[in-house]
Amino acid sequence: MISNSSIKRLWLYLAPRRKKQLTLLLVLMVGASLAEMIGIGAVLPFLGALISPEKLFQSKLIQPVIANLNINDPTQLLLPMTLIFIGASVTASVMRLMLLWAQIRLGHAIGADLSIQIYEKTLYQPYAVHASRNSSEIIAGISNKVNVVVLNTVLPLIAATSSLLLFLGILTALILIDPVVALAAVLVFGTTYAFIMIFSRNQLKLNSQLISREYGRAAKALHEGFGGIREVLIDGTQAVYCKIYQSADLPLRRAQANNQFIGASPRFLIEALGVVLIASLAYALTSREGGAVAAIPLLGALAIGAQRLLPVLQQLYASWSSLKGSESSLNDVLSLIEQPVPAYALESSIQPISFKKSIKLKNVSFRYSNQTPNVLEDINLEIKKGTMVGFMGTTGSGKSTLLDLVMALFEPGYGSLLIDETLINQRNFRAWQSHIAHVPQAIFLKDANIAENIAFGVPAEEIDHDRVRQVAQQAQIAKIIESWAHGYNTCVGERGIRLSGGQRQRIGIARALYKPADVIILDEATSALDNITEAAVIGAINALEKNTTILMIAHRLTTLKACDVIYELEAGQIIRQGNYEDIINLTKSAPHQTRSKS
Repeated sequence: MISNSSIKRLWLYLAPRRKKQLTLLLVLMVGASLAEMIGIGAVLPFLGALISPEKLFQSKLIQPVIANLNINDPTQLLLPMTLIFIGASVTASVMRLMLLWAQIRLGHAIGADLSIQIYEKTLYQPYAVHASRNSSEIIAGISNKVNVVVLNTVLPLIAATSSLLLFLGILTALILIDPVVALAAVLVFGTTYAFIMIFSRNQLKLNSQLISREYGRAAKALHEGFGGIREVLIDGTQAVYCKIYQSADLPLRRAQANNQFIGASPRFLIEALGVVLIASLAYALTSREGGAVAAIPLLGALAIGAQRLLPVLQQLYASWSSLKGSESSLNDVLSLIEQPVPAYALESSIQPISFKKSIKLKNVSFRYSNQTPNVLEDINLEIKKGTMVGFMGTTGSGKSTLLDLVMALFEPGYGSLLIDETLINQRNFRAWQSHIAHVPQAIFLKDANIAENIAFGVPAEEIDHDRVRQVAQQAQIAKIIESWAHGYNTCVGERGIRLSGGQRQRIGIARALYKPADVIILDEATSALDNITEAAVIGAINALEKNTTILMIAHRLTTLKACDVIYELEAGQIIRQGNYEDIINLTKSAPHQTRSKS
């Protein structure tokens, strides 16, 4: 069984509305249990009225019915007893049907709540957290593992509670009919299930761990295969990725099949035991006073009770096996739900921090982990508001990392980021980021139309289409878009696969310009453009309002020609700075040092 601590952790993350619904569901379970008890109890007078109405007519328990219906002849009992039996049976079935509907609906609603919580909390995690883990594992946790938890934890927990209450109701009815037989049946069936549980629990635990692990591996294989489909097709490595996926998916399916078999197989043994028990009971009862005729009502009631009891016991066992087999997945899901959420996530709106003077990096050093060397070492620089600043250097010199620190995506390992002398930290970094628009070298485009990709993150009904057209013109892509049949409604395909690299970059630039930002950061954002288009884009960016601060990383030194100052990095340090002419002159005076950098 899943540990109590895991169940308590799960309960903590249920919405108050769901807890109330679970309470109402518990009331429905009790009602269904009472209905089962009454339904089984109604069998005895029904069969008595069929076989020996005279004996039933003399029963003290039936006298209120006789008096209220003015019955004078024992044979008149058959119709009311039949109606009572039918009514009780139908009521019990309707109650169980309602209970099943409520259990399934509520179980999947809880699953939706958990999935949404994980997605929300994951999106709010700092960039450093996202950079340190595989997104495939998160996707598997949100989709596949939450489904496992719903189907194999939440629903079985609800079903186990319902089955336990039904079991108690049926057992109570059987004890009232014949306590010795009822307790003997429970002892036989209970002992059988107990032995099965003891022998299967270790295998279920191992399968649980395997399922949790292989879900992540399978999702990773799918993500990598489809994410790098161009390389896969060119290199002809389909068989390699199919083998990777097979090595994860096959053990996953096998473990799921094993768990399903372990959960379902005892039913057949228990059904055989039930037949043996009923047959033995029939033989024993016929030896009592009155013989077979007197035994039939009692035997019929016990048989129907056993017929109701066996599925309930099987459901209890199946729920236990599902819970045991999904424990690792539940713990994975709970770990994702328990991710801390930053304080700003609870704020309805972010008030931008004041930015009127400068951005400062003061004695900043940074490394990605304790096992790696510093990527940046003792960086000191000041960027005045409204200036255009360029960064250059060889691959791995620290340019992109430096801008990530300026954008507060990472915290400096040492030193500080200051905006107008205000220290940027965990409490106010979102207030600084609200000033920033970013254009990376690799532009992410969602499978939507052009307008939705330019106004990224804005609900479709709230898009300002006039502004979309304006920024598309500034990014030098408006003519191309407007030449297409569907214009700004043209769908770009997954990750913009239907567009060229240059078109994707210009849409990324238009996206940055759409955002009301006064700091624009371009990380090799024009590398896929030809010289003429690049010059036009840079000119449009340079013509923005004078209080707009622009930070650029460029592969070509000529791209940075319009910058007020250019910083050159090497091995995580600033080795020189100056305007375009200064850098050109320094390059000429020391060509052996800078030839590869420009």
